Amino acid sequence: MPKNEKIKSILIIGSGPIVIGQACEFDYSGSQAARSLREEGIEVTLINSNPATIMTDKVVADNIYLKPLEPESIREIIEKHDIDAVLPTMGGQTALNLAIKCDELGIWEENNIDIIGVDIDAIEVTENREAFRNLMHEIDVPMAPQKTAKSFLEGKSVAQEFGLPLCIRSSYTLGGAGAGVVYDEKEFDNLLDAGLHASPIHEVMIDKALMGWKEYELELLRDKNDNVVIICSIENFDPMGVHTGDSITVAPAMTLSDSTFQEMRNMAIKMMRSVGNFAGGCNVQFAVSPDEEEKIIAIEINPRVSRSSALASKATGYPIAKIAAKLAIGYTLDELDNQITKTTSALFEPTLDYVIVKIPRWNFNKFPGADRKLGLQMKSVGEVMGIGRSFQEALQKACQSLEIGRNGLGADGKEITDQNEILESLEFPSWNRLFHIYDAIKLGIPFNRIHEKTKIDVWFLRQIEDLIKLERKIESKTLDNLPKEMLFEAKQKGYADRQVAHLLRCLESEVYAKREELGIQRVYKLVDTCAGEFPAQTPYYYSSFELENESEVTDKKKIVVLGSGPNRIGQGIEFDYSCVHGVLAAKEAGYETIMINCNPETVSTDFDTADKLYFEPVFWEHIYDIIRHEKPEGVIVQLGGQTALKLAEKLERYGIKVIGTSYDALDLAEDRGRFSQLLKDNDVPYPEFGVVESAEQALELSDDLGFPLLVRPSYVLGGQKMKIVINKEELEHHVVDILHDMPENQILLDHFLGGAIEAEADAICDGENVYIIGVMQHIEPAGIHSGDSYGVLPPYNLGDLVMQQIEDITKKIAVALETVGLINIQFAIKDDKVYVIEANPRASRTVPFIAKAYDEPYVNYATKVMLGENKVTDFDFKPRKEGYAIKIPVFSFNKFPNVNKELGPEMKSTGEAIRFIKDLKDPFFTKIFAERNLYLSR
Repeated sequence: MPKNEKIKSILIIGSGPIVIGQACEFDYSGSQAARSLREEGIEVTLINSNPATIMTDKVVADNIYLKPLEPESIREIIEKHDIDAVLPTMGGQTALNLAIKCDELGIWEENNIDIIGVDIDAIEVTENREAFRNLMHEIDVPMAPQKTAKSFLEGKSVAQEFGLPLCIRSSYTLGGAGAGVVYDEKEFDNLLDAGLHASPIHEVMIDKALMGWKEYELELLRDKNDNVVIICSIENFDPMGVHTGDSITVAPAMTLSDSTFQEMRNMAIKMMRSVGNFAGGCNVQFAVSPDEEEKIIAIEINPRVSRSSALASKATGYPIAKIAAKLAIGYTLDELDNQITKTTSALFEPTLDYVIVKIPRWNFNKFPGADRKLGLQMKSVGEVMGIGRSFQEALQKACQSLEIGRNGLGADGKEITDQNEILESLEFPSWNRLFHIYDAIKLGIPFNRIHEKTKIDVWFLRQIEDLIKLERKIESKTLDNLPKEMLFEAKQKGYADRQVAHLLRCLESEVYAKREELGIQRVYKLVDTCAGEFPAQTPYYYSSFELENESEVTDKKKIVVLGSGPNRIGQGIEFDYSCVHGVLAAKEAGYETIMINCNPETVSTDFDTADKLYFEPVFWEHIYDIIRHEKPEGVIVQLGGQTALKLAEKLERYGIKVIGTSYDALDLAEDRGRFSQLLKDNDVPYPEFGVVESAEQALELSDDLGFPLLVRPSYVLGGQKMKIVINKEELEHHVVDILHDMPENQILLDHFLGGAIEAEADAICDGENVYIIGVMQHIEPAGIHSGDSYGVLPPYNLGDLVMQQIEDITKKIAVALETVGLINIQFAIKDDKVYVIEANPRASRTVPFIAKAYDEPYVNYATKVMLGENKVTDFDFKPRKEGYAIKIPVFSFNKFPNVNKELGPEMKSTGEAIRFIKDLKDPFFTKIFAERNLYLSR
């Protein structure tokens, strides 16, 4: 049956600011859904309060509302637009909760608006733990023994009945908020109380804990004719007890028998059909007993696009959100094309002839004192995905993508040998357990002991053991006598040249030369959804070491855009926004665009964003091989944050053109000594500073500079390891701490301007002309990281004298650095004098915010300047809008109780929202201004 022709206009509800548990995977889903609906001639209106995402951009929807996700905003939109239907499934729990709230208020019914893509009753059933359990009992789907409790006494009674250990899960919450596994009575009392308070309906579900059972997920799609396809099976490397968002996951499932998979598949379809009558996406989670019986227990079902949907989309190439949106407006699966092959239908289930491994990315270093143990409450801030022909290759590539200072899994000299530390890590998982499993096997800890402590399936452990056996063989050789077969095996198993060089005690470049000599070269394989059975029309590639190369090189002029890797605090979705706009602008300028990134949650890794997508680690060896294969005009590094910038030096050294601002200028801005000389030469004020390489030097310099001092390492993002110290003892301790974690970094000491106002300017420069796109003033004084400060655009109380200094200095520095593209400069203002804190000739965190506030595609303009297509003077910039835009930082401190929540020079926020006000008398502004000053006075 064709689509519902009555639907002409649809409202999509977004997910709001990024928080732990609900990140940019919904930005990806919402963007894909909006584009899918617009293809059908439907007007798409979008509401979301997050300015940092591509989802809230004109390229995505017809009408964008950057407003609070509240019923009042929905009413306002409905008054202005004739909305026929609302699609709330693309914005995670936030969007669903708002849709339910509006439903309860009668907003949809009053305005004759249909809810599509989901059944509100289905959400009620799946979120209400007791109703869901009763339904599963009716359809004969087994679940773990569980009961709901609406009071502390009820919970205690259930605990008495079931006995410990127990799982507690709050109803109607996100990312496992209020959830955990408890082993003793005191711990149970605390978690029960917290869980009841975390639930908006004051309800928890208490389950008998299935510790050690294996966990699986299935991603499904269903149409209105009740056709169902299973898009992907995903297996958790970590057993039950670790939130799936914090677990390493593998697709397709590796350790599941075919008969059990078929049974799980049938159960999932039965569950989906039983919870409600809706067309769209669905995610079902199961636990399987770790024995030959493989008993299956249902955990939960999410009748919407979920966190795993983005991963499943990237893993298979099947665009779940795009198809789900078309199903929501009435299409059936057999009527839609498979977007990858273009020759099969969407009813054709994906088949993988490769393996993907997802590894989460954590930021515990931002929260000293936080409980780093992983459990039922999600704590990761991002994730990476590796694609390989084997589990081992995909695992190594995922480890190389993490950007945690490792070259892969092992073979880098960073393993630990303390048995007690290793055994503790195996039993109580944290971010580094995977690496400690490697260490345990290498150290010779008995295999059964490792399995007993981790409960991880033996098959996975044997795969890691096999890697260690190969390493020992390589270690017994030298570069000269290393057999070709052994080097080829190492490369097929995902080892980087750096790792092989470590094992052979030689240089990475020597290993590279050796494999060139032996003809061991990377080839590129298509992600085709059908294991090569049908030809794929979409250029979405991953690398491996085989004979056939499926990536054909055209003779068009090409540009490579380096992505920003995994999301983390300090480098988030705003850099993906910039990368996507960079790709779009380069396409407009007639270039074939090539995207390299490893983040499955983002729009930049959608298969139809760039002309060619290489889903590969943003890791030198992988990038260099792609560049040698594609032979681009150059590489854009200034849009992908610190991840991409760190590679500029190697690109320069290997004779590869850095598009836009030169490597030397990028380095000059990071090298505080050279940069300060530039400021001095241009008569620009800056705080007194010095550069040191040891604690002794720091103590000596402090006598000249005086306290307080701002201490920070060079070449970092998000204020990493940045701290204000007030005496020599604090200074010595912090410098030693930086040198321990970053031994090769220079350390900068600046005299801290206490009580100064902080502001920042973003600009586009073509080397000669400068256009300042925006100046933002922080409500907090200098000393609190700009990413954690409320910001007001334009400034709310900087006088003409200060603004003129900011404008003059910005233009002077941009030209002096020979900037070609974007530049961000941060200022401290004291006694009406403007001092430069730092300059970053690249895309900044604030660029998307300013672009949304002023409704201008600044990254597109900057990219065309970088490519030499335009001068700044070529663009017809619009007049500024009246009023003010306020940047609101959003934190996820609820995930880390008892940590220090005070703000300082190191960034801690996970996302941001935007709020527009007409004038400074607006109650919202006066309220936050008073609150921030009250907070700071304490």
